[in-house]
Amino acid sequence: MGVKSGEGEEPGRRVGATLRRATLREVAAEVGVSVATVSNAYNRPDQLSEELRERIFKTAGRLGYAGPDPLGRSLRRRRAGAVGILYSDRLSYAFTDPAAVMFLQGVSLAAEEAGLGMLLLPGGPAEGREAAAVSEAVVDGFITYCIDHGDPLVGSLVGRGLPVVFVDNPPEPGGAPTVGVDDRGGARAAAEHLLNLGHRRLGVVSFELGAGPVGGLIGEERLRRATHANTLARLAGYREQVEAAGVPWSAVPVFECRENTPEWGRRAAEELLRLRPRPSAVLALSDQLAFGVYEAAREAGLSVPEDLSVVGYDDVPEAARTSPPLTTVGQPHTEKGLLAGRMLVARLEGREARTTERHKTFRTRLVVRSSTAPAPEGS
Repeated sequence: MGVKSGEGEEPGRRVGATLRRATLREVAAEVGVSVATVSNAYNRPDQLSEELRERIFKTAGRLGYAGPDPLGRSLRRRRAGAVGILYSDRLSYAFTDPAAVMFLQGVSLAAEEAGLGMLLLPGGPAEGREAAAVSEAVVDGFITYCIDHGDPLVGSLVGRGLPVVFVDNPPEPGGAPTVGVDDRGGARAAAEHLLNLGHRRLGVVSFELGAGPVGGLIGEERLRRATHANTLARLAGYREQVEAAGVPWSAVPVFECRENTPEWGRRAAEELLRLRPRPSAVLALSDQLAFGVYEAAREAGLSVPEDLSVVGYDDVPEAARTSPPLTTVGQPHTEKGLLAGRMLVARLEGREARTTERHKTFRTRLVVRSSTAPAPEGS
């Protein structure tokens, strides 16, 4: 006589092509303890003896019980136990950009303090991306990092009604906390440094100005359509200082890079160095781009800083170790991430900061090293 479905089968055993998951209650019955005791073996192991824990785990393994369902547990607690970080570029780049790595380190420190995990989400313009990455992320709140102004993913994020902290973004409606740096002031200091050294033929290597970066030398029309807040602030700082020195901004060539990488910095510098007259100094919107300018200068037979002065932005660790050490604008990447993380944790715990503490702008500092020198004679 055939066995009816469900008769004579052990919990967790395969029936046909389906593996039925054993339950907490079945493990408890098999061991001869309460459901609460089995639950404690997974959630409060210090409440049980080592011998009893091992017996429960051994029985659970034999029956096919894999432990409490984390999704179900988070639903019961109404907490996911993680924070989401909406990053402006592809995920792989987050681990090659030193500035992003330091920022994420800061966020992770805050998450560790609160016993939370982190979920990194791609937020930058990418072909075929979907808002589901944000709308379906199982997190308790979000930190946005360098997201383009007006990005539709920000709308999806805000629409979820979860706590949000914006980093290196213009303030969004609703008064959510923000963390940033004085990008405009930092850029002014960089340009002023070169101008004081006598440079009047400047070139700018910029990262993307907004969605769909075009790459190449740009004009006023592209600048008018720019939406990337950090890029706009730094370019505005350069422009203010250049024009204050009596140099028309229209005389300063700006090259937009499609990615913030040394390779694109090299391409940009190659183009700038072909101009006649060529720039005697280059302002790069990041250290990564400045490292590419170094490569192009060497390939062109130019010496830094004797023939070409270079100023970066960020002061990542490599800036002090490159040859020659890079003059750059420093900003506190790790501290920025740590503060943003702590702001979000405070919101999750209902500890809203005072209005005066909800918006933090870190100061930048000019770090003068050996990549800048007085302008060559006749330049």
